Amino acid sequence: MIFDKLINHLKLDKQEFIFQFNSHPNYPSALAFSDTLNFMGVKNDAYELDKEYWDELPEEFIAIVENSFSLVKKSGNNYSVYSEKAKTFGKEELYNKSTDFVLLFEKTENAENKLTFNFKPVLYIIFAVVLAYSFISQTIYAAVFNLLSLAGVYISLEIFNQKFGNTSTVIGSICGGGNTAASQTANSCDKIIKQDKTSILGLKFADFSLIYFTGLTVLGLFLPATAYIVKGFTFVSVLAIGYSLYIQAFVEKTFCRVCLLIISILAGQIVISSLLFDNLSFSVGALLLTVILWALVFSAVIYFNTLLEQKEALQKSNAKNLRFKRNYELFKDQMMQNPKIEFQDTETFAVGKRDSKLRISIVSNPYCGFCKDAHKLVEGLLEKYPDNLSLQMRFNYSPDRAPEKYTQLISDLTHIYHNKPENEFLHAVEEWFETKDENKINALAGEKVTSENLNPLVEMSKENSNAGLSFTPIFIINGYQFPDKYDREDILFFIDELIEDDEI
Repeated sequence: MIFDKLINHLKLDKQEFIFQFNSHPNYPSALAFSDTLNFMGVKNDAYELDKEYWDELPEEFIAIVENSFSLVKKSGNNYSVYSEKAKTFGKEELYNKSTDFVLLFEKTENAENKLTFNFKPVLYIIFAVVLAYSFISQTIYAAVFNLLSLAGVYISLEIFNQKFGNTSTVIGSICGGGNTAASQTANSCDKIIKQDKTSILGLKFADFSLIYFTGLTVLGLFLPATAYIVKGFTFVSVLAIGYSLYIQAFVEKTFCRVCLLIISILAGQIVISSLLFDNLSFSVGALLLTVILWALVFSAVIYFNTLLEQKEALQKSNAKNLRFKRNYELFKDQMMQNPKIEFQDTETFAVGKRDSKLRISIVSNPYCGFCKDAHKLVEGLLEKYPDNLSLQMRFNYSPDRAPEKYTQLISDLTHIYHNKPENEFLHAVEEWFETKDENKINALAGEKVTSENLNPLVEMSKENSNAGLSFTPIFIINGYQFPDKYDREDILFFIDELIEDDEI
């Protein structure tokens, strides 16, 4: 299922989204799609809505159009639909091609692309430098030859990326748009590129295109010294042109626009080299440069091809494993195998909706290094589900073993809890785990007329100890300890089911 335009519009990390979507236990259902959006920071609500009510929908919503999850945007009397490609439908056409499923969403700050580095600007800079050097220092024909080589490198890179699930808007625009004929052309491109049966050391015909144009780009910088070798390679490319045309015309019986564009580039280079590269002389140095260059480029393409194939295989395997692991019934069964813990004190340091069906307790220690992330996780859940969740912070505290600083910190937190709004108590806990500065918490507590009664904290710690809850942090969900086979962050995948589950 492809929805590239939708993902790009929402500014999501495509690889992360597809991985999370594929690993959902209900993949490829609407529930899986909705949960994945929630996980990626796009809050949403799904509805089955008759078409007569669609006029009341907001300007942007998600629907299943032509059996694909699509972003729908109202544009005057028409609708722009973004899925694999961008299309425009009239109201009746949209209604006829859509199911009654609609998903209303709200983008949040987390719905940003998570990619930490984009290599394309670097690639464009390299291209610009090569072109500038070519047009300044070489003849116009040599510069045009290098320009064609760079075009070949760019298109070959786009095809190379497509092998590993990264779609290209450039390839898509060349192969066709949204109408039927263009879609057939796009399928022709896809058929030729993805079903390439060539395999030499694991490389496809398109991979050799990348190797060829990259090597030719470097050799082109040394023209005319390398003209003899460049001319030889361009003549050899006639074999590649013939092979490609044969595959398209007689084997697959369909023509690929991208392939024809590459053939046009090769033909242009053949013409330039045959007519303009004269006074050729053989150079041992140029030959040595060529051998080293082609060996390096060939090795690099093999290395990245193998690396990306292994990554793709690992992601597929992990997706299958996670789909099994993220099955709620399996998680629930693992959790309920633990004996249920009955706490007597459920009010001390309790926040959220007290009478909610879902009660989460976190057993922790303010000086525990791992507790910061655990508190941040459950406090994030409380912020997201304020009407469906209660949270109790069960700090382990024993006055006979606690240093004076710890006692003062617990006293300050207790004062804030009893005398200030809940959000200030949560802020104080967050501030503590961020700074570990007792003076800041003391300042937040302010002046205290009387000392705080810490007996409830002592009794709560005894309950923790009697239940064997010594190591921190630990999550307790409605009396059941969070199963150790799961990571704490996995609670994000089950929180909706936990809220709805009356049994637990």
